[in-house]
Amino acid sequence: MKINNKIFTLGALLFCITIEAAPFDSTYIAEPSATSLLKNANIYDGEGNEFIDYDLLIQDGKIKSIGPDLDSDIENVAIYDLSGMWVTPGIIDLHSHMGVYSAPGVKTSSDGNESTSPVTADVWAEHSVWTQDPQFSLALQGGITTFHVLPGSANLIGGRGTTFKNIQSNTIQGMKFPEAPHSLKMACGENPKRVYGSRKQAPSTRMGNIAGYRKAWIKAAKYRENMNSYESKSDEAKEIVSPPTRDLELDTLAGVLNGEILVQNHCYRAEEMAMMIDIAKEFGYKITAFHHAVEAYKIADLLADNNICGAMWADWWGFKHEAYDMVQENIAIIDQARNGTGCAVVHSDDAIGIQHLNQEAAKALAAGNRAGFDISKARAMKWITSNPAKAAGIEDTTGSLVEGKNADVVIWNKNPFSVYAIAQKVFIDGNLMFDRSQPSSKPVSDFDLGIIKPNKSRTQ
Repeated sequence: MKINNKIFTLGALLFCITIEAAPFDSTYIAEPSATSLLKNANIYDGEGNEFIDYDLLIQDGKIKSIGPDLDSDIENVAIYDLSGMWVTPGIIDLHSHMGVYSAPGVKTSSDGNESTSPVTADVWAEHSVWTQDPQFSLALQGGITTFHVLPGSANLIGGRGTTFKNIQSNTIQGMKFPEAPHSLKMACGENPKRVYGSRKQAPSTRMGNIAGYRKAWIKAAKYRENMNSYESKSDEAKEIVSPPTRDLELDTLAGVLNGEILVQNHCYRAEEMAMMIDIAKEFGYKITAFHHAVEAYKIADLLADNNICGAMWADWWGFKHEAYDMVQENIAIIDQARNGTGCAVVHSDDAIGIQHLNQEAAKALAAGNRAGFDISKARAMKWITSNPAKAAGIEDTTGSLVEGKNADVVIWNKNPFSVYAIAQKVFIDGNLMFDRSQPSSKPVSDFDLGIIKPNKSRTQ
C-alpha cells in the first residue's frame, strides 16, 4: 500500500514524515550475458508448442528469436550444437520453502511458520530466507531458474510469499525477482485448527477457520476505506487531520483487496475450496491458486470458471485425513477442465522434489493419458513453466521461450519427460549459471565452502 510523504506543522516547527512505499525492493540486475545460439535442438517452448531441429538465439539476456536454420553469422556468438538434445524454459516452482526451512534441517533454521497467532499477515517469508541455503544450488542443477517461497501453513493467514531468481547473492534483495508481486499465503483445513485448537484457542474447528478469515477481511476492508478516505482529502485538509495509524498486518490484507498481492491458498478438500471462493467473492478479492488441492478434480470446472490455478503434486497423498481422497489424474483433470482452459501447475513443497519437477510432471502426464486424456508433452511442459509463471504474476517476463522474454533456458540430454533426462546447462537471463560438463560451474555458497573445503591452518 502506497503512503506518500506527509508534511505536518506543530507550532512554528515544520517537519516531514517519510514512509517508503516499497521497502526491501529487489536489487537484482542481470549481468551482461554472452550471445548464444542453440543449434539443431528439439524445443518445448512452454506455450504448448514442440519444435524439432530448431534454433534458439539468446541476445542481451533475452530470447531474440526461435526458428529453423537461424543465421549464425553473428559477431562474438557462442554456438552450441544440440543435435538430439532438448531445450525448455527454466522450470518454475510455485510452492517452495527453500531458505525458510533451509539445510541442514535443524530447529534453529526452522523459520517458515510464525505460529503465534491465527492471522500473521504482517510477516514476510523473505525476512526468514537464508541466502546460503545449499538447496538453491541443488534445485538449479534440476533446471529450476525461479521459485516462489511461501510461509508455512500453521496459520489461517500466514504472511507474504516472494518470488526469487535462483542465483547466488549475499542479500535477499539481490535474489528477488524484479517487480514480481508478493503473494498472501492462506491455509484452510486441518493445519490451523490443529495448531490453535491444541492451545485451547480459536480456531479449533473448520467453522472457526471460516469465521477467522471473515473477521480478518472485515478489518482489512475498514482499514482500506480509512486509508482511501484520507488519501482523497485535499492537501489543505490533510494538514489538519492525522493520517490513519499504519498497521503492517492490514497493509498486506488491503494490498490483496487492491489487487496488488496474489492469494496462494493451501487447501485440500473440494468443499473447502468452494467456500474459500465464496469468501473471496464476499470481500472482492481473487484467489490465484489453490495449493496441494488433492480434491481439485471434483470441482475442476469451478476452478476454471473462476480462473484459479491448481498447484498440485503428482502422487503425494494419504499422509493425513484431508489428503486421502486423491486420484493420480488430478493434474490432468484440472488441465482439461472447460475444454482445456484449466490452469494446472506441478509444485514441489519439498527440497528433494524440486530437484526433479520434470519427472513429477511426467508422472502426472502419464496418469492423465492412461485415463484417456490426449495431452501432449508440449502442453504438459506448461505445468512447470508458463502456468506457474502466470500464478506468480511474472508471465510477461519469463516462463516461455518467446521473443523478448528473459532467457531462462534449460538444455537437457534427453526428452525432459524421460526418467533418464538430466539438465546439462542452465541459463538465467542469458547467463550460463550451471554447466554439468564443467564441475567448477556449480554454484557453491559460503556455507558449503565452510563445510567442504578443509581449513589448512587447522590441519597443520
